[in-house]
Amino acid sequence: MSDSSHHHDGDQVLPTCESCDTGLSRRDFMRDIVAATSAGMFTAGGLGLSRQAFAEEEDPVLRIGYIPIVDAAVLLVAHARGYFEEEGVKAERPTLIRGWSPLVEGFASGKFNLVHFLKPIPIWMRYSNDFPVKVMSWAHVNGSAVVVGRHTNAEEFADLAGTQIAVPYWYSMHNVVLQMGLRQAGLTPVIKGQGEPLGAKEVNLQIMPPPDMPAALAARKIDGYIVAEPFNAAGELLAGGKVLRFTGDMWKNHPCCVVCMNENQVAAKPVWTQKVMNALVRAQNDAQQNKAEVARLLSRDGEGYLPMPANVVERAMTHYNPGDYEHPDAIRHPDWHTGRVDFRSWPYPSATRFIVEQMKDTLVSGDTGFLQALDPDFVAGDLVDDRFVRKSLIAFPGGKRDDDEDPFVREEVIRV
Repeated sequence: MSDSSHHHDGDQVLPTCESCDTGLSRRDFMRDIVAATSAGMFTAGGLGLSRQAFAEEEDPVLRIGYIPIVDAAVLLVAHARGYFEEEGVKAERPTLIRGWSPLVEGFASGKFNLVHFLKPIPIWMRYSNDFPVKVMSWAHVNGSAVVVGRHTNAEEFADLAGTQIAVPYWYSMHNVVLQMGLRQAGLTPVIKGQGEPLGAKEVNLQIMPPPDMPAALAARKIDGYIVAEPFNAAGELLAGGKVLRFTGDMWKNHPCCVVCMNENQVAAKPVWTQKVMNALVRAQNDAQQNKAEVARLLSRDGEGYLPMPANVVERAMTHYNPGDYEHPDAIRHPDWHTGRVDFRSWPYPSATRFIVEQMKDTLVSGDTGFLQALDPDFVAGDLVDDRFVRKSLIAFPGGKRDDDEDPFVREEVIRV
């Protein structure tokens, strides 16, 4: 089959980002947290911040930490459009953080009181480290893809045997969904050192910061990667890669990043929390209805929240034409009527349960003992606080939702 028509041979490849987070294993993650605690970064209560500290505080200033990916759009749009201010919430300009580990540390220390995390991260924080994190809403749905180099001639997952594939973090939806696809194709994900031989049906996984992925693909240091936007669009436009499969075409409207707050602060400041969620739902509606405009706004050609040019961010948010992705067949379910990325807030419990179940079978580096003891139904009720987003969705309807009779309940649709 012929290559995708969106290859630009002469385009500049993205620079690497050596200072970015390298996607630590759980063991490394714990080591960092322990080191930070001993250095005085966290309170005497361990990873948590005391309820009393929040109770004595006036309405706090909103301090947002984010990774420069489209997943953060709702937080950024709410700030850029003035929705926080209109709701009576004083908000500082969001702080760009280069890696997941420092973002977690900043949130745990109280530097940030509103963040977006990959969905498995708060599961790890709450149930492995007893940190009082709550998922308040989803940040978006879909918005990721598997990108491969043209040198692989890969047209489907089965063609990835013997390849080197990068993921952004072990505890990520990307790792979960990728391994679903590999297993369905009869392949075995492994974690081996560089130069170690691979079996005929093995695919070697490695952690790589998203900003490094397009350059590594162009240099053939890796054969492919799975990541959030806009780095898939960057792979297409700047690194000569092609989309093997969009993740939203494998799991319909799946969550990826979620909006998180500290449950102690939520309990101490419910009125303030509701105002924050109102602003975020308004931003969700805005982003869904005005994707191209929002893409430019967030790009380095606009307000500079994301260090990518407008054409890359716009492609990441809008370009989802099945006719452009026939070789390989990256969009197999156009009847789902999903977007490359869509913006909706409601945290469906069915999705949380599915994530917990899948994480138990997902290969990661480090100890996963805490996962095996987790009950999916318990996590769905305990990890997520949906009271505020429910009220906001009723007050500010208009965001795209699934076509269910009950907009707050759904069955997960998976077609790997």
